[in-house]
Amino acid sequence: MNFNTQNGRIEALTEEWLIVGVDVGSDKHFARAFTNRKVELSKKPFAFENNSDGFEAFNAWITQFLKLYGLKHVMVGMEPTGHYWFNLAHYVKTHGMMLSHVNPAHVKKAKELDDSDPSKNDRKDPKVIGGLITEGRYVLPYIPEDTYAELRELNNLRYRETEQHTRQKNLYARWISINFPELKTVYSDVETAVTAKMILKEAPLPEDVVKLGIDGINEIWRMNKIHGVGLKQARKLYEAAERSIGNSGCPKIARMEIQEILEDLDKYESRLKKLMEMLEQAARNVPNADKLFDIPGVGVKTITGFLAEVGDISRFEDAKAIQKLSGMAIVANQSGKHNGQSSISYRGRKHLRHVLYLGAISVIGRNEQFAEIYNYYLTRKNNPLKKLQAVIAVACKMIRVFYTILTKGISYDGSKMMAGIKRPVGALA
Repeated sequence: MNFNTQNGRIEALTEEWLIVGVDVGSDKHFARAFTNRKVELSKKPFAFENNSDGFEAFNAWITQFLKLYGLKHVMVGMEPTGHYWFNLAHYVKTHGMMLSHVNPAHVKKAKELDDSDPSKNDRKDPKVIGGLITEGRYVLPYIPEDTYAELRELNNLRYRETEQHTRQKNLYARWISINFPELKTVYSDVETAVTAKMILKEAPLPEDVVKLGIDGINEIWRMNKIHGVGLKQARKLYEAAERSIGNSGCPKIARMEIQEILEDLDKYESRLKKLMEMLEQAARNVPNADKLFDIPGVGVKTITGFLAEVGDISRFEDAKAIQKLSGMAIVANQSGKHNGQSSISYRGRKHLRHVLYLGAISVIGRNEQFAEIYNYYLTRKNNPLKKLQAVIAVACKMIRVFYTILTKGISYDGSKMMAGIKRPVGALA
């Protein structure tokens, strides 16, 4: 079957198919059944619980239509919103039914077609979903398995832990600004300064640092075997504490707060380090992925993020399909004589788009060939790009490089990558 075009998706649903639209809820789901020509077979919406008994009742409800109308195949469609559809999707796939997704934006726009009523309810939405499927407006979702499932779950966990870590860093910066703002004059980056955190654990407030004294500060660093700092740095810290304008209003609570913040920072940093180690190990189990680590400027986060979001690379016909998945496909803005500025679609996996964008920034700064490509896009005579556009173009080039390496098993060769680039006058040879 060809599910890559709308016509192909329509033709794939022959008269032997039962179409089931499901509106997913946290506790209860609602379903309606249709033929491939959008004729409803169910007299009323079927409600079933989000548990094993409900799923079995749903399966029995579908079976009765298959027997009654002599149908052979079942396609169950739903909106991929939230996380409540996960368990139902797994049940559908493991019980011989085909799973499909419809775009929530399409459901929102299509629900007015039948009765000009934009209202949303659990009984109306499954009918809209079923109708969209009969029109070929659905996709077959990719649910990763084995190593790819491990990568996806680890990466999602890393995103959640990163959010919590960022929150703690913001709380830490806020605490410093209120209680010890002069610390920023001692350290260029106080948020990452290990020696500053060591002192704050022992002497949180400026008055505590003053009591500790220069020798006391230095002794803490010596006990923790920290090199590169000594009496000179300790004196700077001591003098900053002496002239500090920090005023917590309640020293007891301020001391307790910074201790909790520092403990949480250590906890999330430890978790993130462990997650990155697990992600790298899982990524190296993907065929040919170890060759991606040899590309200058491409880091572990870029590789693991790409593999986690894309999954099995063999399911894509070409690199353009991945570009579309990331939301970096170019969308034209043309109508009649009007020829507007093109832009990327922003439709697709936002995490993949974010990974590719940050990865492009990295290779531009650390990879000579990608830097030259970036400069070419900025300076070419015909249609030179703006800086952000050039970064997107480099990200798309990176997609093609990754796709070629993963599918063909070849190693990265910067000279081959540059072969197709036309250099403007004055560019690097």
